[in-house]
Amino acid sequence: MSFDDFKEGLGALLEPSAVRPTDFGKRGYSLQVTAKRDQVEPIARVAREADLFLEAMTAVDFADAFQVIYLYNAFGAGSRVRVRVAVKKGESLPTVSTVYDAALWHEREVFDLFGIPFDNHPDLRRLLLPEDADFHPLRKDFGKVHGVRSTDEIYGEPTA
Repeated sequence: MSFDDFKEGLGALLEPSAVRPTDFGKRGYSLQVTAKRDQVEPIARVAREADLFLEAMTAVDFADAFQVIYLYNAFGAGSRVRVRVAVKKGESLPTVSTVYDAALWHEREVFDLFGIPFDNHPDLRRLLLPEDADFHPLRKDFGKVHGVRSTDEIYGEPTA
């Protein structure tokens, strides 16, 4: 499969407004995808079938919700994809470790630093911090962070 096949596969899963092409030279990725919680694993399967690999995974803590960000890439030029998924505080996401083995470590790191759990993850435990740590250091409520803003203020769009 190719990157074009991946775009077609996304078209079958998502609304057209959820997939936006971007300028790779300015943004560093070719597609911006806004997904819902239940679309995470199907998107990963389409990416895997199109020979994209899971490059990275992280999260951002906004005032109203988290946003988990998946970066998929391929070895072809200009084929990087950013998938953003809104997660309400206290909710979990389905694991993509059934599709990508690399997600085992990425999801553990997001859990460890942000406290976002992943359903059906086979080994969801602390990765970097001590196992008895009762905090998540990249959350805005950790320490004295005063610059908490909502996704609407930053992106101009409300959280799902």
